[in-house]
Parts: sequence; structure tokens; C-alpha cells
Amino acid sequence: MKVELTSLFGMDVYTDKGKYVGKVNDVVIDPVERRIAGLALINVNPEIYDTNNKGLIIPYRLVLAVGDIILMKEIRVA
Repeated sequence: MKVELTSLFGMDVYTDKGKYVGKVNDVVIDPVERRIAGLALINVNPEIYDTNNKGLIIPYRLVLAVGDIILMKEIRVA
């Protein structure tokens, strides 16, 4: 999936079940593979992830689609 890197900043992230996860604040780049490795989120939904307001980095492999929003695979957190 090819996307413009700058277009990801500020995008809302939702799970494939329709739950709001957070907003993209930064992008993690893998310099060796020259690709996006993860998304750093702010305003994380505390009902999904308890981050103590520190943010969250999600692996880019969980991203299913990028359009008006970012859709990611929902994972269970113990």
C-alpha cells in the first residue's frame, strides 16, 4: 500500500470494528527497508489502550486501509 507520508499526519485511526483508536502524530520509518514501520498516535482512546496519556505506536502491518481515515486491525490487549 503506497501513501504520501505527509498525508498521514493528523489522520484519525479506527479499528476494523469501528472503534476510535487515536490520531497520527508521527510516523516511524525503517531506514534499512525504506518503509513505514509504525504510526505514533496521540489522543488515544483509553477504553481501548491504557497509555497514561503517553501515546501509542502501532505497527504499520496492522494498517488495513488509508483513505479519509486509517483503518487498522483490532487486536486484543491483555
